[in-house]
Amino acid sequence: MDKVERLISIIMVLLRKQIVSASEFARLYGVSKRTILRDMETLGLSNIPIYSVTGSKGGFGIMDEYKMDKRLLSSSDLEHILTALGGLEKILFGEEVTLTIRKIESMVRSSVPEGSVQLSFYDWEGRSELRGMLKTCQDAISGKRILAFDYIDKNGAATHRTVEPTGLHFNESSWYLNGFCLDRMDGRLFKLSRIDRLNAEGGTFFPREKTPKEQSRNVYRPELITVKALISPSIRDRFVERYGRKSVTPYDDRFLCASFELPNNWIGFQFLAGFGTQLKIAEPEEYAADFREYLKDMLNAYL
Repeated sequence: MDKVERLISIIMVLLRKQIVSASEFARLYGVSKRTILRDMETLGLSNIPIYSVTGSKGGFGIMDEYKMDKRLLSSSDLEHILTALGGLEKILFGEEVTLTIRKIESMVRSSVPEGSVQLSFYDWEGRSELRGMLKTCQDAISGKRILAFDYIDKNGAATHRTVEPTGLHFNESSWYLNGFCLDRMDGRLFKLSRIDRLNAEGGTFFPREKTPKEQSRNVYRPELITVKALISPSIRDRFVERYGRKSVTPYDDRFLCASFELPNNWIGFQFLAGFGTQLKIAEPEEYAADFREYLKDMLNAYL
């Protein structure tokens, strides 16, 4: 831990506790008491209101007025951040995220109800397989190092790519790598689950300025179509969660009417097929006809 990290950590500890001795800080960070005294001087010069208490139970504290300063995040704010990060931790698998969560936990006051909100995610085996890839990509992005990998596109075509990575993007259930492809000399978006034999070649690069065309290409925006469907009341909650309460209106004694947007391709068909017989497309008829053909193809695969 470098000095800046130690100073930030000291502030967080003092925000949570009343008085902490120099010896306790020294043991916590594995440094000498003299180093801790110099740290306190540095914080004081930075206008952090640190005070000292002498005696056998003495040590250092931070002014209560500073703890209650409205410019700082409240305990409720920290609890909300902690809740969000706790869910992301299940997806990101990053050591940095875990460390951030532990830091914020140290700032949350004991008066805040623990576990007031909980987020649950399936620990799919595929996610754990992506952990190493995410770490490699994160290190390459921060170190501006070139990545090389084999890539299989959605049509099954295999290519080898050399990429200047610029960012990671998580979209609902999948991770994507943004970068400038040296093989295509253009910005590209790569799905991590289609990447194989990923490695950092060791070469570095200078970040390029993205053109508006490249920026738009790095974000997947499918063509959407508005669909109306008759749905069973048992799946109303799923449409409310995704499209809002206004998307569902009464229809008759058995069905509700749902109006929503979907990708005008097989991705939309996959979404609709997941509802089985609890959903029937009302309009547009052209989309309903294409969906019927999609279902026929599914059935033919089992004949």
